[in-house]
Amino acid sequence: MSIAHRGRPAAPDLVARRVLLAAPALLSLPLRAQPAWPQRPVRLIVAYAAGGGTDIFARALGEAMRPALVHPVIVENRAGGAGVIGSDVVSRAEPDGHTLLAVVSTHVMNKYYLSSMPYDPIRDFTPIAMLSRNTMVLSAGATQPFATLPAMIAHARQNPGAVGTGSTEALSSFCGQELARRARIDTPDIQYRSGGPLMNDVVAGHLPVGWTSTASAMPHMQTGRVRILANAGATRTPFFPDVPTVQESGIADFDLSGWVAMFGPRGMDPVLAGRIYTAVAAAFTDATLRARLTALGVEPDLRDPAGLTAALVREDRLWAAASAAGTLQRAN
Repeated sequence: MSIAHRGRPAAPDLVARRVLLAAPALLSLPLRAQPAWPQRPVRLIVAYAAGGGTDIFARALGEAMRPALVHPVIVENRAGGAGVIGSDVVSRAEPDGHTLLAVVSTHVMNKYYLSSMPYDPIRDFTPIAMLSRNTMVLSAGATQPFATLPAMIAHARQNPGAVGTGSTEALSSFCGQELARRARIDTPDIQYRSGGPLMNDVVAGHLPVGWTSTASAMPHMQTGRVRILANAGATRTPFFPDVPTVQESGIADFDLSGWVAMFGPRGMDPVLAGRIYTAVAAAFTDATLRARLTALGVEPDLRDPAGLTAALVREDRLWAAASAAGTLQRAN
């Protein structure tokens, strides 16, 4: 993917210093006269196709926010480019709180994964809220000739190139590539626009395995046509407590987890960002939403603008180091 960048990106350390210097002010600025928010319906841009985990989560959150707001939160899917197309829409929007972005942690990783981007993922957005932990799981159709990760690895060694591995963005693609590298197997990366179409092909038997979120996998578990082979995090997920981690399955030090977060365009007033975060935090106290998130396989991890900023800076350094070491390869 090749998209021209608007200006030269700042070095990771310089970006980190700028964001960290600004972060303490986000929630400590004195209140001052602000226009009412929202003054019209709020567009929540989901940078992935309908039916995936992020889309499902965003719609549930928007519904939970509705009772406290004068206007509704309307989810709009802008899929494509590993999240770049939808993110670019928000980066160009007015910073008035009426166009927001729901995106996964590859928002930062894309900077080092894609050949070029039209924005900087940290500099050109206003952090509003970390929303959830995004545990990646390896799903397989029940008709596949393996029921565990070690069995899948053995099958892939006996049939090089036959076990295509679905992905939807940079993190799930990296999960597949890193597992293949460490297990010394050939599992071609097959890219999808979101977790919904990926899981449909897993269920139908068209795709051998796919890395996706618990939220994308959960709706299919009652069909009996899906197996979860492994979890990419350091610990087991409460949604699939019987599923071992990749580490437990024999691949040491494998720990790749993501998140879902909300952003606004660059230049949003910190007081407005704090106001939107407050509305999100209030929605998270709703018992109906929390029960729904549990049913959807979403692990809440609510953090304020400063907490999200710290996570962005940390991951920017992580992926910069991975790129410099050659363990994160640029997409073609």
